[in-house]
Amino acid sequence: MKILAEGLEFPEGPVLAPDGSLLVVEIRRGTLTRIDPRTGATTIIARPGGGPNGAAIGPDGACYVCNNGGFEWRQHGGIRIPTFEPADYGGGRIERIELDTGRVDVLYDRVGEHRLRGPNDIVFDAHGGFWFTDLGKSRRRDMDRGGIYYARADGSAITEVVHPVSRPNGIGLSPDGNTLYVAETETGRLWAWRITAPGELAHEPFPSPHGGRLVHATADYRLFDSLAVEAEGNICVATLMSGGISVCSPSGGLVEFVPFDDPYTTNICFGGIDMRTAWITLSSRGQLVEAPWPRAGLRLAH
Repeated sequence: MKILAEGLEFPEGPVLAPDGSLLVVEIRRGTLTRIDPRTGATTIIARPGGGPNGAAIGPDGACYVCNNGGFEWRQHGGIRIPTFEPADYGGGRIERIELDTGRVDVLYDRVGEHRLRGPNDIVFDAHGGFWFTDLGKSRRRDMDRGGIYYARADGSAITEVVHPVSRPNGIGLSPDGNTLYVAETETGRLWAWRITAPGELAHEPFPSPHGGRLVHATADYRLFDSLAVEAEGNICVATLMSGGISVCSPSGGLVEFVPFDDPYTTNICFGGIDMRTAWITLSSRGQLVEAPWPRAGLRLAH
């Protein structure tokens, strides 16, 4: 493992930019940050504020960011972690950021009459639209119910596809684009839906709580965060508390667990010539690390 960059303020959402650099969001700093993969030098591209979270490159080369609206932060066990909805919370939104100018535009902040609460993670499909999760926000005595959404990159349409979902976080697509995967944070469960058309899902019958097929559930106290998919179909889920990457089979069950020395191992993405380089955010340490991966990662749509 190589520490590529450190001193970041709760980094998440690593993604490869069109120019070969790496992008991360810094949730606590409220920025989209570029990292040179050779030197680790960092440059702030934009300051959208709030809580920039998941990120993805769209068909137009811009970066699309799930902004959760921010958090209260507290010290716990010697590390600083995100907790409740902050006093200055102004809502969640989906933002489009131009990488050359840093211009930030809000594409969506609601679905019909319902405000987005805590958009978390995002993935584009081959049709140019994107799926994203809204985890919601927590307060001291109550919390929101989350959902799964589909939207067009030009800001023209957004649909609530599944609601409610218990704290949905990481989201990804199978190599053939026919299956949507979503990780639930607090249940430590990974779910799958069959995609029938852009923005449309088939639903499993009862007793599924929301129409998803259960792929894997943790046996002990582990929470699920973001995810990425391997070229052969395994789903790599960043795992909190027992920090690491849970590699799950698409047919069900755990293939392996790859530990990292941070209880807030939050995100993973793949790249390199053979797609066998993994970049992982160790958020409580403020680090982006680089590690060889035993299998090739899936190339994203854009």
